Amino acid sequence: MASVSFQAIEGGTLEGGGQLLRNSVALSTLLCKPIEVHNIRAGRHQPGLKAQHAAGIQLVTQLSNATTEGAGKGSKSLKFSPGHITPGSYTADPGTAGSTTLLLQISLPCLLFSDQPSSLTLRGGTNASNAPQIDYTLRVLLPFLSKRFGLDLDVRIGRRGYFPKGGGEVQVTIPESQGKPLPALTLLERGKVTSVKGYAFVAGLPATLANEMQTSAQDLLRGASEVGDAPVEVTSVREDARSAIGSGSGIVLWAETANGCIIAGSALGQKGKSFGVVAKEAVDELISNLAHGGCVDEYLQDQMIVFMALAEGKSSVACGPLTLHTKTAIWVAEQLTEAKFEIEECSETRNVIHCAGIGFMPELPKGL
Repeated sequence: MASVSFQAIEGGTLEGGGQLLRNSVALSTLLCKPIEVHNIRAGRHQPGLKAQHAAGIQLVTQLSNATTEGAGKGSKSLKFSPGHITPGSYTADPGTAGSTTLLLQISLPCLLFSDQPSSLTLRGGTNASNAPQIDYTLRVLLPFLSKRFGLDLDVRIGRRGYFPKGGGEVQVTIPESQGKPLPALTLLERGKVTSVKGYAFVAGLPATLANEMQTSAQDLLRGASEVGDAPVEVTSVREDARSAIGSGSGIVLWAETANGCIIAGSALGQKGKSFGVVAKEAVDELISNLAHGGCVDEYLQDQMIVFMALAEGKSSVACGPLTLHTKTAIWVAEQLTEAKFEIEECSETRNVIHCAGIGFMPELPKGL
């Protein structure tokens, strides 16, 4: 790899975590830009690649025929030189409870523009801390990608997996490209909340605990001014041994609005935390995400940045206060693409993210 020219990426910039690495590798792959990421996850207590990050890099290495140096667990520096993206069937398994949704985050953009469909089998934790829960991906991210960018993915839970055992499995089908760039989006008015739905779950624990989260969340939401008179319906489920590995618990809530926005809040159970508190944490997060009046919540805010950068034309999305993850995602996108972002500060709690996207389409192989 000595003759390859690498673009340097400082891995400790801003949030300085795994998201910076994932977005860098995904954009590097799409744009065929070799990168060298230094000080990987410098913002973390234990810097360097964990098993989950190494598995994500290995997945993208396989699907893009990339060459790497420093892609193993514990590495603090990565050289990544992508080749030609090859659609197909791929599997990623960190052997831990590492998040399946973060494996999707690094790999999904790479396969969106292929002329054939692809399938991914992602193993690990489906409902893990410090990552979007798979239910968030299903209920918020996928509808957003479909409605706003025309990306209709099929994501199915084979089985759920929780910390520390992992063992979950998610199957993802990514259709062939429509042969045109992603469209820009304008999302400035959220609209009135029309319904709130939720999913409270336990595995390896009594069903009554899921019921407790369900009841607590519904009672709190029905008295919230941000929800108004919108109907609230939270489902409680006890996952059986066939559909989940190990024990775990949590809740995901999402509010749907008249303009097609979906805003969420979630929480995971943990030892020593009452299930009423878990429900309240999810409700508080949902209410906080509704209070600023933006069209996306704090988690979709940073996940949409890569797609806005790749889209054709100017996108504008109203949101709440910019998170450090979002600022980092914008920084990475501007380092590796020609996309230009502008933040319009409307108030202390409300912003509009503007992006002049690059209208990305892959170059055809020579001779075609």
